[in-house]
Amino acid sequence: MLAYILKRLALAIPTLFGLVTLVFVLTQFVPGGPIEQLEAQLRSGGHGESGGYRAGRDIDPEQLKKLKALYGFDRPPLERYARMLVGFARFDLGTSFQHDEPVARLVREKLPVSISLGVWTLLVSYLVSVPLGIAKAVRNGTRFDVATTVLVLLGYSIPGFMLGVFLIVMFAGGTFLEWFPLRGLVSDNWADLAWGARIRDYFWHLALPLTCLVVGSFAVVTMLTKNTFLEEIRKQYVLVARAKGLSERTVLYRHVLRNSMIPLVTGLPTAFVGAFFGGDVLIESLFSLDGIGLLSYESVIRRDFPVVIGTVYVFALAGLLIKVLADVLYTVVDPRVHFGEAAG
Repeated sequence: MLAYILKRLALAIPTLFGLVTLVFVLTQFVPGGPIEQLEAQLRSGGHGESGGYRAGRDIDPEQLKKLKALYGFDRPPLERYARMLVGFARFDLGTSFQHDEPVARLVREKLPVSISLGVWTLLVSYLVSVPLGIAKAVRNGTRFDVATTVLVLLGYSIPGFMLGVFLIVMFAGGTFLEWFPLRGLVSDNWADLAWGARIRDYFWHLALPLTCLVVGSFAVVTMLTKNTFLEEIRKQYVLVARAKGLSERTVLYRHVLRNSMIPLVTGLPTAFVGAFFGGDVLIESLFSLDGIGLLSYESVIRRDFPVVIGTVYVFALAGLLIKVLADVLYTVVDPRVHFGEAAG
């Protein structure tokens, strides 16, 4: 197993190299880069509203040269690419054009929000969906099964942003009740509160955005759990276990559940990376949560290329490491699997 893990980590290097290279090449052809945006601002000269004043239309070539040197565009693309790779090897992600700060620092500043949204979304989704999927499989075809299917599919069909607007109007002082805060992950005086009050304040702020994120995520995991559980229940080893006199609870939770968890474990890396790093730009904007998702979106819009490439690098690295962790969990769920060992 150790040899397999080392092999996968070694394979992660060319994968990261290829992905970062692709994104770097794409940024070279995207119109409206940082220099072009600054040129447009300088041409407008702050007199765009008058429409008749055009004295700022021409840009001093020397000034343009200084701008290119400031952002590193005075060097050939291959040199910039090589510098970027050397920096990434040291986890130096460069400096943001827009914020004039190291990209690594910006990512660290946004991590608490992304961690909160991602981890709790994943935990709540799985803690609700897996038991619900098992209950639906055991009661397959009953009114409970039909009713819960309608509910989870209804939640899946409601856009998170629309649900967020509804929750704000109803419960965050929009029109009716003012039970929950409208912005931020914690209150302004959070550092002055006692630990118990800090925890309550944290979950108080997290309640509405977390609801928007998890409601739509129940359907996939619930239905996957139900279908895999039903498939396992119909297998021969379940009949044998029941014939031996094992209780139904033992059969379901010691044998069927273990085998049913394999598809869920294999899909966990994608779900984790999506929930942890992908976030939801609309939800973060709606509740004024400054996370990595919003940072990535704004960097694309503003052509902040170091942030774009840096966040892609972080996402890819985390995804590859989590995939290796999922393979380890796979062997825990099913000890018959031995990665990297030669066949008999």
